[in-house]
Amino acid sequence: MKRSVQWVLTLVAATGLAAASPAAHAATPSGTSATSGKVTTAHACSEPLHPGAPVCYALVRTDLHALHDDALSPKATPSGYGPSDLQRAYNLASAAASSGGGATVAVTELADNPNLESDLATYRAQYGLPACTTANGCFRKVNGSGQQGNYPGGDTGWGTEASLDVDMVSAVCPLCHILVIEAGDLDAAQNEAVSLGAHFISNSWGTGDGSGDAGADADFNHAGVVDVASTGDGGYGVSFPATSKYVVAAGGTSLRQDSGTSRGWTESAWSGAGAGCSSWEAKPSWQTDTGCGSHRTVADVSAVADPATGVAVYDTYGQGGWFVVGGTSASSPIIASTFALAGAPSASAASVLYGHASALNDVTSGSDGSCSPSYLCTGTAGYDGPTGLGTPNGTGAFSGTGGSGQATGPITSGISSSLCVDDRSSSTTNLNPVQIWGCNGSSAQQWTVASGNTLQALGKCLDVNSSGTADGSTVDLYDCNGTGAQVWQPQSNGSLLNPNSGKCLDDPNSSTSEGTQLQIWDCNGTGAQHWNLPG
Repeated sequence: MKRSVQWVLTLVAATGLAAASPAAHAATPSGTSATSGKVTTAHACSEPLHPGAPVCYALVRTDLHALHDDALSPKATPSGYGPSDLQRAYNLASAAASSGGGATVAVTELADNPNLESDLATYRAQYGLPACTTANGCFRKVNGSGQQGNYPGGDTGWGTEASLDVDMVSAVCPLCHILVIEAGDLDAAQNEAVSLGAHFISNSWGTGDGSGDAGADADFNHAGVVDVASTGDGGYGVSFPATSKYVVAAGGTSLRQDSGTSRGWTESAWSGAGAGCSSWEAKPSWQTDTGCGSHRTVADVSAVADPATGVAVYDTYGQGGWFVVGGTSASSPIIASTFALAGAPSASAASVLYGHASALNDVTSGSDGSCSPSYLCTGTAGYDGPTGLGTPNGTGAFSGTGGSGQATGPITSGISSSLCVDDRSSSTTNLNPVQIWGCNGSSAQQWTVASGNTLQALGKCLDVNSSGTADGSTVDLYDCNGTGAQVWQPQSNGSLLNPNSGKCLDDPNSSTSEGTQLQIWDCNGTGAQHWNLPG
């Protein structure tokens, strides 16, 4: 929906960190300056492209010189946090290695970046990530009508934003597919993203918070879809669409390595993170803080956004190559991609987070301004405005499982504890039968209860053949692809429900014969459908 909005711009001056480079553990490319001095930044989108247009929230480090890829010293790593840093900081390394395959994360952009795919290839090659291209089906760029070509006019600021977005999706969820929608109407782009199969959408942009946004709310309301938006970079204050009750509002932190902590990292609320009360959006039922009365409070969750502890990005359209960037433009795709690792939750995304806040990293220091009550602008135990409920600590809070969402071991039969769910002959060929077999501790029987209620062995997922829904449809091993054929929801009676078919994982005729291939069948509560999961 197109709408007339009021746009407000606040410039942020980032302060430096004494001797605190975010990539201090890695080599610094020749031609870049150290981060020990004053950190200076510039908004990638310094002004709206036209009156009433949204602005992107990318903040570019200007005290560091952009460096082209061929200027990197041998074995040097670009300044700024890279994929392994972010995965370690947020306990996502295990999930990133095995989850998200086939899931699509969409990013929405107001203008074209003609170099986006080639620059993404450079970023992924630098960090050893698998290729993500149009040719292999991983990368797709479309206009607001869902077609390739006829994109909006180019803009270097939005080009920088687009590079940041696709690089952060790649960093957190290397196996995810990436859909880039370049459109003049970013509200309507939500509907286009959903129509093209995206279940996770990141919006690193915003407009002023006003009652005119109420009409656009519906564009962000899609069952089974996680829509995330940046809260802004102007400190205390809010923007749309982060204020929408249908959106997960992503705030921002300063993220630093700290070997003196058990986590190895510390975080504080970033001074530029948007936070506070919407002037018009009613408070959702899952949000119970009192500081905003009956209105929506921002943020819900957060990730790194401080440019002084920023992320590495590669862009040759808006920048000169490698550079460091921050802003809540970084936190939005990080959060959307964490949801993709976890799988789409059965309930609304934000309500799942609020029900599992203990599985997040609580951020208890830092501030983005002055306010009353103080928690709306100050990091504190529990919920606060700048960082919401906290930052990712694995995928548990995002899938609704709590904890890290990961446990590995054998799945034993309810008929006999000596029988295990087994990948026949330890084969990783797609459609390889999954059977019962005597428990032997082999890798063919090591199943990970992973994010999104998937069961994974040897890097692949337990799968209903051809997404079957009929009694007797066989079960096999297949590339993880985020479809309903690979979702197995544990039930209180020990059964594993496949919601796509409405049926349960079943041992045909309660067989105890080794080599019997498993199937799905009407749920009946018998021992043939009782499975003991690891952990």
